[in-house]
Amino acid sequence: MRLTDEEKSMRDGAEGPAVAAAMDLLVRYGEALGAERLCDTRNVAGTMTQPSPVKARLVEEGGWAKSFSVINLDSDDDIEIPRMKVPMCQLQHGFSADVRGHAPYPEASIVLQDDAESYFSDRGVNILATCTPYQVGNLPVRGEHCAWMESSAVVYCNSVLGARTNCEGTASTGAAGLTGKIPYWGNHIPENRIGTRLVEARVDVDGFQDWGMFGYFVGDAVQEERPVISGRWARPDLTDLKHFGAATATAGGVEIFHIPGLTPEAVSLEGAFGGRPVPEPIVYGERERRQVYETLNSQGSSTDVDFVLLGCPHASVDQIARAARALEGRRIKDGVELWIMTPRALRSVADRNGYTETIQRAGGQLLTDSCPAMSRVAPPGTRVFASDSAKQVHYLPAILGIEGWFGTLEECVDAAITGTWRGELA
Repeated sequence: MRLTDEEKSMRDGAEGPAVAAAMDLLVRYGEALGAERLCDTRNVAGTMTQPSPVKARLVEEGGWAKSFSVINLDSDDDIEIPRMKVPMCQLQHGFSADVRGHAPYPEASIVLQDDAESYFSDRGVNILATCTPYQVGNLPVRGEHCAWMESSAVVYCNSVLGARTNCEGTASTGAAGLTGKIPYWGNHIPENRIGTRLVEARVDVDGFQDWGMFGYFVGDAVQEERPVISGRWARPDLTDLKHFGAATATAGGVEIFHIPGLTPEAVSLEGAFGGRPVPEPIVYGERERRQVYETLNSQGSSTDVDFVLLGCPHASVDQIARAARALEGRRIKDGVELWIMTPRALRSVADRNGYTETIQRAGGQLLTDSCPAMSRVAPPGTRVFASDSAKQVHYLPAILGIEGWFGTLEECVDAAITGTWRGELA
């Protein structure tokens, strides 16, 4: 890799051993990827505070500096960690104190995470604690080079915001935070952002459920390619787009999509393909829509629901308000748990607007910082869950060994009230 004089200086220790270790990691990483150089970033979204047995052991041996050195810098040296050089945020991590009494989550993990938050916030990391940092203040501008983890955040960053990031890892984001550098490859390069496949909706795509199903189809159809979307879609909102992107990244490995006339790098269909010939479309029609719905509901046989999960990716204020309206004046059935996951910052908004009170009065919980898939925890005795998230229905049965149903928010709330799954495709 070609390094600038500034980068060579950091590698050689001019800014301390932690920065030198970070540069060493980035050079090795970049060379493995075939990158010719690094690029500047001032927006890093990573993870360092989530508890685990390995982190607990490392912290016991040498504190959070030891944990960060080993896990985030791939270094066995004892290095003091300075303040991050560029703005960096913590993505979702383990459950925090608000899960107490609702799940068998270790108290030691809550305490360890609280300690980590204190350590890393002192070093300039913003503890946003969400898979949707763009909902709570981290909004990069179009064309900005970022270093983000979390597949649903990455696809939203690239596609909807028009910023540039690859799906980074724990080590590369840790190194980027200390240096303000990341390898220039993949989605950072303009020609690597041009569409490669066309997917045409020949059935109406309108609303949260349909955008999720359509995204799941697109991801499965194109895998890691770059889809361009055309056809019969109604204008989506933020919630629809985060659901769509999360589903494409779940069923495939999509990191960027284009919707001509909507997303910032696709003014037209031809422009989305960079002037290259527009390929023949992959068709999404009534049959394909039905197949996606049946696939997502193929992991449920019992209709006796004991857990309902909303908010994946983390719920927006509008989603929380919609759930509160659906629960107003109703009561969740005994033996059934309803969890809505959201960023802690948006929980504060929900508190002020009375949404949290309405949800709790009905017997539900508005929880923050994590999700059952991330923390690998559900309410005690969970056997069958329901969700409006294609991503959670895809992952959670495998992670927790439970059955799953996919449907609309209203169908999920109905399952929480009745304890019975009665969803069907409209």
